[in-house]
Amino acid sequence: MPCFPCLCLSHYTCHSFRIRFCFAPFLSLYRSIHPLSIEYTPSRCYMPLLTVKVFFFFRTGHMQKYQILGKTGEGTFSEVLRAQDTNTKQMVAIKCFKKPFESKEEANRVREIHAVRKLTPHPNIVNLVEVLFDRSTGRLAVVFELMEKNLYDLIRVRKQYLPSEQIRSYMYQILKALDHTHRAGLFHRDIKPENVLINNDDVVKLADFGSCRGIYTKQPLTEYISTRWYRAPECLLTDGYYNYKMDIWSAGCVFFEMATLYPLFAGTNEIDQVNKIHSVLGSPPADLLTALKSKGTHIKCQFPVRQGTGLAKLAPNLDPEALDLLAMLLTYEEEKRCTAKEALRHAYFRTLRNAERQVKRAQKPSDTPDDSGEMKAFNPLTGDMGELPPPQVAKTLSSPLFTPKGEKREKSPVDGVAKDHLPAIELPSTTVTSTTPGANGAPCVGREAPKVDPSARQRQASLPKLA
Repeated sequence: MPCFPCLCLSHYTCHSFRIRFCFAPFLSLYRSIHPLSIEYTPSRCYMPLLTVKVFFFFRTGHMQKYQILGKTGEGTFSEVLRAQDTNTKQMVAIKCFKKPFESKEEANRVREIHAVRKLTPHPNIVNLVEVLFDRSTGRLAVVFELMEKNLYDLIRVRKQYLPSEQIRSYMYQILKALDHTHRAGLFHRDIKPENVLINNDDVVKLADFGSCRGIYTKQPLTEYISTRWYRAPECLLTDGYYNYKMDIWSAGCVFFEMATLYPLFAGTNEIDQVNKIHSVLGSPPADLLTALKSKGTHIKCQFPVRQGTGLAKLAPNLDPEALDLLAMLLTYEEEKRCTAKEALRHAYFRTLRNAERQVKRAQKPSDTPDDSGEMKAFNPLTGDMGELPPPQVAKTLSSPLFTPKGEKREKSPVDGVAKDHLPAIELPSTTVTSTTPGANGAPCVGREAPKVDPSARQRQASLPKLA
């Protein structure tokens, strides 16, 4: 007699279970419902025995909106699935966290969600579509727009150098994403080719903000952050005494790898990584090296003094302007290392800046008289004559990234949850933050704009003026 599948499951958690089956069509039907990873195991039973590993991120009803097409990648804390919205046919990437969350409050503290909500919309930051959270299982999934490839996938299969204009465009967009991130009071901390996404139109978007932190976070920070090959010297030699300039160093390493198709500093460990940096750039000043090592306890060895081969010999296809920009990005001293805004002003990007100015000039509203002789504004968004749409008021969500220590943290629940499947989650009231600039021109996040009492103004006006 043919036997029916026997599934041994508890309450929607991670399981490895066995299925005895006689009909192959059932497996394909079941696989269309759940994303499965199948391993064939030997069995003496007359019927084939399958060991099927299923990871239940959420119950089946929550995933009916998306058709899972495959897995695009997996990390230590999450895996990324490629899927399609069955209603809109939009292709998406679903980042499923492996760790279950005890409550929605714990899920709300995920840094990546807060960061992407704060940074988007921006043409060079990956867009967040929605957040899925299941109370019963504690599973959290974040849905992003799907990009066709990342920079690593692009350069690892290349046999010839990328065109110089393509390299220039990619680097310009990476720096624009970093400039926007730093101005918002964040730094990425994991810039590498795998986190630089590219679509078929050569639009570059920065992704994976799971390691980001606030610029004004008190040091020391996490020591072992960023991928070793793209880690700045201050991250290698100190016990967490670094700042947002580490992103600039990583961007320089990505720039070199994009131009030469191989990594610049491919160290096998931290000491080898420092030696490889010295072999190319030369040894840093003795006082700087001593200052960095004084803030660290894990590296006590003495590094030999080296002259360095220089960047020009390793990247013969880069022109002098590109090499000058690369040297600015890969400066030893944090204080002397350029910012993303300064890098965007470099002569290497002159043609791209001029092209942007022409586009903005063409889209600039102009006063044009109509047939009646009255002046009306031209709306470049619609191409019609009339009033321009009112400006949007910038709003920010409160984030645990920027809450000073000692102060009570306001809850900032995850929004964007699919309302047709999950219970509603209340959103906190948004506040308009002050535009008072902070360090390096970044806005001071979470600072309320001062309110002026009208009666105080009247009293001040009535006071006699001094001769």
